[in-house]
Amino acid sequence: MLTKRSAVVVAATAPVVAEHADAITKCFYPKLFAADPELLRVFNTAHQATGEQPKALAASVVAYAVHLLDPEARDLRPMLDRIAHRHVSLGIRPDQYPIVGRYLLEAVAEVLGEAVTAEVAAAWDEVYWLFALELITAETRLYAQADADPGSPWMRWVVTERIDETDDVMTLRLVPEDGSAPRPVKAGQYLSVAVDLPTGGRQARQYSVSSADTDALQITIKRIDPDGDAPAGCVSSHLHRHTRADSVLELGPVAGDVTLLPGDGPVALISAGIGITPILAMLESLADEATDRRIVVAHADRNPATHALRAAHAKAARRLSNATLHTWYEQDRDDDALPGRMDLGDVEIDPGSIAYICGPLPFMRGVRLQLLRAGVQSERIFYEVFGPDVWAGDEDTTVATHAVS
Repeated sequence: MLTKRSAVVVAATAPVVAEHADAITKCFYPKLFAADPELLRVFNTAHQATGEQPKALAASVVAYAVHLLDPEARDLRPMLDRIAHRHVSLGIRPDQYPIVGRYLLEAVAEVLGEAVTAEVAAAWDEVYWLFALELITAETRLYAQADADPGSPWMRWVVTERIDETDDVMTLRLVPEDGSAPRPVKAGQYLSVAVDLPTGGRQARQYSVSSADTDALQITIKRIDPDGDAPAGCVSSHLHRHTRADSVLELGPVAGDVTLLPGDGPVALISAGIGITPILAMLESLADEATDRRIVVAHADRNPATHALRAAHAKAARRLSNATLHTWYEQDRDDDALPGRMDLGDVEIDPGSIAYICGPLPFMRGVRLQLLRAGVQSERIFYEVFGPDVWAGDEDTTVATHAVS
C-alpha cells in the first residue's frame, strides 16, 4: 500500500501524469536504451517505432497508480499476471528494475518540469517500486515453475520439421538439443524465440504453442510483411528465410496465463487469422480429454488459402462429440464456410460459456460485444493480443499479450 502522504500526492498528480503518460514513456525509452543498450535486445523495436509499446506501458503504470488509490475499484491481477508472464518469456531479471525505475522517473521530471517537486518524485518512486516488487515476486514464482534460471533462461532447440502452412505461415516442430524431453505446456501458452539479426542486433518475439502434442514443441509463425507505416517483422522474416529442418533456435521459458480453465461447462473458442494458433492448442487439448463439454469453435479468415492450420483445426473439432465448427471467409468462400466477416448472431452460444478469443484487436472488440449480447459474462471472456496490449485500460476485460514480429 502507498503511504498516506504519497497517496495524497499521487491522487493530486495522477490526472496530470495520465494526460502526459504517452509523452513520458516516449521520453523514457531513449534514455533507458542509451544507458543500457542490452535492453534493446528485449524490447520489440517495431513496437517502439509505431508507439504501441509506450502507449501500453503508460496505460499499465497509470492503471496501477489508480489501483493503489482505490484497490477495490478494479482487480489488476490479470494485468500484472500478463506482464509477469511476458517478462519471464523474455528473461527479464530483477536487477534490471532499478535502471528502468531511474529513467522512468527522470522522464516524468523532464516532461512535467517544475511540477515535479521532491515530494512528487518520491511519491511516484513509491508507486513504481510497489509495481516492480509485485512483478518481481510473480516472476520469481514463474521462473521456479518453469524450472528456468533467470540469469540464463535461453535453451537451444533443434527444428525437426518445417511445414509451410500458407504463403506466409510456417509451423516448426522442435526438440531440446540436449536430448531432454520437452517440458509440459498448457494449451494457450507461448514462448520467445531469440535471433541474431544480420544488422548485428538481437531480438526476441513470442509465438504461441500451436499443438497439444507432447513429443515435440510446435510453434506456428506468420511472416509479418510491411503494411503502411508499419515495418516488416524482422524476426518473423528472418525465421522464414533461414529456418529449416536441423536449424538450431534459442527459446525462452514457456509462459502465458490465458489457458484452459478446468471444468465441465460450455466453451467458445473463437479466432481470426493467425489467432488460430493458441485456439488450436486448446481445441486439441479438449479433444485429447475426450470431453463431452459443449464447444463452439468459430474462425474467420480472408480466404481458404490464407487459413493456416485449417485441416488440424477441423480434425480436432471432429474428434469432439459435442462440438460445432463455424468458419467465415471474406473472399472465395467454399461450401464449408459462411460469407463475409464473423457474425455470431446465428450461432447458439450458451450464456454460461467460458470464451477464449484471439485475433486482430478490432475483431476481438467486435466478438466480445457479440458475446456480451449473447449473455456471456464479461469476466468469462478471455482474450490474447499479439503485440502490446492497448486494450488494458478497459475495466471489464481480462487480458493477456505477447508479441509477434
